[in-house]
Amino acid sequence: MTRGDAGRPGQRPVIAGLGMTELGKVYGSSAARFAASAVRLAAADAGLALGDIDGLLTSSGMSGGVGLGLQRDLGLRDLRLLSEVQAFGSGAAAMVQYAAMAVQSGMAEVIACVFADAPLRPEQPGGTAYARSGGGTGWAGLAIASGAASANTLYALAARRHMLAYGTTSEQLGAIAVAQRGWAALSPLAQQREPLSLDDYLASRWIAEPFRLLDCCLVSNGGIAVVVTSAERAAGLPQPPVHVLGWAQAHPGYPMSAGSDFGLVSGAATAGPAALKMAGVTLADIGAAQLYDCYTYTVLLTLEDYGFCPKGEGGPLAGSGALGPAGSLAVNTGGGQLSGYYMWGMTPLSEAVLQARGQAGERQLERCDLQLVSGNGGVLDYHSTLVLGRAAG
Repeated sequence: MTRGDAGRPGQRPVIAGLGMTELGKVYGSSAARFAASAVRLAAADAGLALGDIDGLLTSSGMSGGVGLGLQRDLGLRDLRLLSEVQAFGSGAAAMVQYAAMAVQSGMAEVIACVFADAPLRPEQPGGTAYARSGGGTGWAGLAIASGAASANTLYALAARRHMLAYGTTSEQLGAIAVAQRGWAALSPLAQQREPLSLDDYLASRWIAEPFRLLDCCLVSNGGIAVVVTSAERAAGLPQPPVHVLGWAQAHPGYPMSAGSDFGLVSGAATAGPAALKMAGVTLADIGAAQLYDCYTYTVLLTLEDYGFCPKGEGGPLAGSGALGPAGSLAVNTGGGQLSGYYMWGMTPLSEAVLQARGQAGERQLERCDLQLVSGNGGVLDYHSTLVLGRAAG
């Protein structure tokens, strides 16, 4: 398969519309209403009427409420594809993959993929939305009793294992936070745009060692949707089409026990090469990496697993300053989830679409014909990869 040959002639999948509600500390709306607004915005952005949509894929965040009923909320009739997708942070790229396959097969022609969440409440800290409650039995009960009961603590265990295995340092993790804040300073969409130094990072409070506050992603309210259709249909639409050239998933299913690769290798090691092979390109062709960054460590691990550096050398790569606006490897050019906005896998996907269209403003990259987009879910349990391009090749 050569680059851009996925699907029958005229059935090559593209992203033709992007809809983004206001994101961040936005109150007074439910996840379902955010989702409906995002789909309407995406359809309008694509130059389509809502009635042109014949497929709908939905995904919910922590607050739930985005499901099959969105069809009725939007007044959509006679859909040829309708489903809820839940793969946590890997769900956004997964929705695009399923939509791409539906376009290729002719199952549906215009498919909206939407994620929305509304976990933030006024006067409550963001971490409250992700606090784990309730008990458990067996291993789950032991984990809760020991304090290893949240994403923060479990990812901290993974990061600590990487540090012990390869000598990764806090300063190297901090370099990722600083680099992404540098990108966020160039984006009007970002929640956190104020300057950030390594000293600022090191002074931030501990969350779960080795994670400080600035190792951890934001919590945001809002919704983002994309419209996937065929290159043939997109040819008459107003936005530059973003070609979906390659995709793959990998779900390791690591047991949290001795002998597994938990913390050392993620699903990116399998899905990344598979997506690149499908697209008919190599890492050398990639102009930007939009990576899922629930934590600084997740960026470091994904860079290694995709092959941007050898295993164990993600720390030195980050510490070299290569990832920021003045660096040699453009990573999370909108600030990612650490400084931009936290819409699970829609965060890297939406930034990739803006870059591919040439609509990223002050942060626009000159070399951005091809981008690698990652999604990560669970505690390194689920992974999805997309290769997006400005042209079919």
